Amino acid sequence: MKLAGEVCDLHKYYYLGSVVVKALRGVSVEFPEGDFVAIMGASGSGKSTLLNLLGALDRPTQGRYVLGGHDVSQLDDNQLSVIRNQMIGFIFQSYNLIAQYTVLENIEVPLQYRDGYPPLTAKDTNHCIDIATEVGLADRLNHRPYQLSGGQQQRVAIARSLVNNPQIILADEPTGNLDSVTGDEIMQLLVRLNQQGRTIIMVTHEREVAELAKRKIYMRDGLIAGEGVLPE
Repeated sequence: MKLAGEVCDLHKYYYLGSVVVKALRGVSVEFPEGDFVAIMGASGSGKSTLLNLLGALDRPTQGRYVLGGHDVSQLDDNQLSVIRNQMIGFIFQSYNLIAQYTVLENIEVPLQYRDGYPPLTAKDTNHCIDIATEVGLADRLNHRPYQLSGGQQQRVAIARSLVNNPQIILADEPTGNLDSVTGDEIMQLLVRLNQQGRTIIMVTHEREVAELAKRKIYMRDGLIAGEGVLPE
């Protein structure tokens, strides 16, 4: 079994004056290539903290995070930026699109931050068009976010997450701002991407959404409380 990533005895503490908030208290979990994991838990359970660490957006207080053979917990800020750009795709609940950019320009954004900031080529643009087509946006390339529905905006975010062929895709409540029909369409798109071999790690509070993942992890009080069948 080849791993896309793994965390070992991961701790994350926040120091608020004399108070220590232990957001993660020793989390260990493996993510095989091609996995589709739903992480669930109540507010304050540690699921968002874990996702931030997996996205190299924060550093653990203790423990190791290995992504594609790199011990991410030991990297400096510049190295972390490269990891985020090249090995991790992000899908956010609020889409995080650039309002003044077209659909195509939003999808191209990660390519603009590659090592050395090379200019975009015709090959890059065609690559982005192909991805836009894959997620159903071929007829929206020149539209701006305000001209799109919520589901279309999330499709742009998904296309953007794919553009650098990342090791893992992190989805933070990907259906949270969508109605049930549109949310189901987005989840079916993620399922299809996973079937193509993409590794997806998703935080969600919706049980129906979590049931579409291959594996469920339930968190409580900064620890993994269980895997598999979701608790009542």
